[in-house]
Amino acid sequence: MAHDIHWFIKARLKTRQLPLLVAIAEEGNIHRAAQVLNTTQPAASKLLKDMEDALQVPLFDRLPRGMRPTRYGETMIRHARVALATLDQAHDEINALKAGRFGQVSVGAITSPGLMLLPPAVALVKQEHPNLRVALEIETSDVLLERLAQGKLDILVARLFAQHDKSQLRYERLTEEPVCAVARPGHPLLGVAGLSLRDVAAAAWIVPPAGSVLRHRFELMFQEEGLAPPANILETAALLFVTRMLQQSDMLAVLAADVVRYYAAHGIVAALPLAMPCHMDDFGIITRTDRIPSPAAKVMMRALKTSSLPIYGRKLEVA
Repeated sequence: MAHDIHWFIKARLKTRQLPLLVAIAEEGNIHRAAQVLNTTQPAASKLLKDMEDALQVPLFDRLPRGMRPTRYGETMIRHARVALATLDQAHDEINALKAGRFGQVSVGAITSPGLMLLPPAVALVKQEHPNLRVALEIETSDVLLERLAQGKLDILVARLFAQHDKSQLRYERLTEEPVCAVARPGHPLLGVAGLSLRDVAAAAWIVPPAGSVLRHRFELMFQEEGLAPPANILETAALLFVTRMLQQSDMLAVLAADVVRYYAAHGIVAALPLAMPCHMDDFGIITRTDRIPSPAAKVMMRALKTSSLPIYGRKLEVA
């Protein structure tokens, strides 16, 4: 068992080899990778050869114009990124403890829970542990899952889709996400009784980028009613731009219902009286099963689960 776990000791794996793998993958060239790491090319080449000899597999294909990871190299690069991120986190946690802080946690969320769940959860964390450092990213689920895999995030509040590898992920469902059609306050369509999709098919719409799940379901919603999807469209996922554009035009947009409620409460947008049967999939709390959570991550997880009950009405087990 010890032989399996500590193969890297027997192989005399050096910590310098891990950033070298990542640098070669990012630069595509061992000379530039050596420059990035402030070492010489012969030294970098020897580190790479030693690793390939220890593993008894080629990690990169040597091409006329650079280097490309083999399937073995892709595996090692992926794990090297995680190992380096974990070591960085360990260093940050030690420095935080030395400075009298509790530690740090990095959380990623999609927009809706970023507006509704994260503020009360972070407030709860700060109330209990004022010196705990929280880093928050708002992004799409695909981007967040990639950063979780790289060890750059500890906890996500996001979605899992069929294409995602779930083998080392824990998912705890929170809620589904309905959507709304929105416009500027005072828009003429706000006073139309019995508003239907036919009434808005020719309108100018701000829609998510092509290829996104919501864009697909938005277009499918019109097609199921025997209508062509809107042709007068503006594609963007930039929420600040969407709200500003709505305020300055008669365009319509499709947004998550929680996001609409937040902006409507501040008089920025208004929800149209229009049924939108193109809701998004469920989202939930996502963590890695192959990593031990830090004390700071445990505190944040408890805060997320405690705060989620009054918002989504779903009780999650709090460790």
